[in-house]
Amino acid sequence: QVQLVESGGGLVQTGGSLRLSCVASGRISGIVAAAWYRQAPGKERELVASIYPGGQTNYGDSVKGRFTISRVHDWKFVYLQMNNLKPEDTAVYSCKMAIRGAQVWGQGTQVTVSS
Repeated sequence: QVQLVESGGGLVQTGGSLRLSCVASGRISGIVAAAWYRQAPGKERELVASIYPGGQTNYGDSVKGRFTISRVHDWKFVYLQMNNLKPEDTAVYSCKMAIRGAQVWGQGTQVTVSS
């Protein structure tokens, strides 16, 4: 069993920064990818960023150049550095990991950007 816990969300002004953390616990061997998703009220969930074992990263078009995904300690910690935040970044951000053929999700953390 793998559990994911996100933290780091909060209220920030436009142009500000936040760093989200996703901490994995349990049997974390076999993780092959991690990603951050977000869902705003009334909108579909969207992929924000993903990272793979070789360090390859992918970003959604709306966050390219502003957000950075990273990981340390063999997937135990996955971060999302968010800079130059905009009101449209307001959403619940969730961490997801692919492990041994399954998808594991965290509970999410709220990010609110005020104008």
